[in-house]
Amino acid sequence: MLFGSISSEGWLEDLAIRFISFNEVELSIDSSDRIVWRFAQENQMILLTANRSMKGEDSLEQVLREECLPTSLPVVTIGNVDRIVEREYREQCIDRLIEIAFYLENYLGVSRLFIP
Repeated sequence: MLFGSISSEGWLEDLAIRFISFNEVELSIDSSDRIVWRFAQENQMILLTANRSMKGEDSLEQVLREECLPTSLPVVTIGNVDRIVEREYREQCIDRLIEIAFYLENYLGVSRLFIP
């Protein structure tokens, strides 16, 4: 839904934004958060996720605490993924994603950004 809205609003003409699934990059859907985060960092990808668990040594929160560097790309977390079907909420999320993409250098080293 997010990609469709970004595309229909014409942002793809100004930004090279792609949404890539686990399957496309041959990551197992049950990969740990640590593996997914490292893969995203190694491939210069922003990880877009719903709110994740903070439990366990490989939880996203733990990974961010241990491995985030001043040069790390942020993790973007949709605050309420169930509301993404609401047009206004989706547009707010898109506005933040576009801002982050345009000014990415300002967000390096910021472990997590919640949107909208």
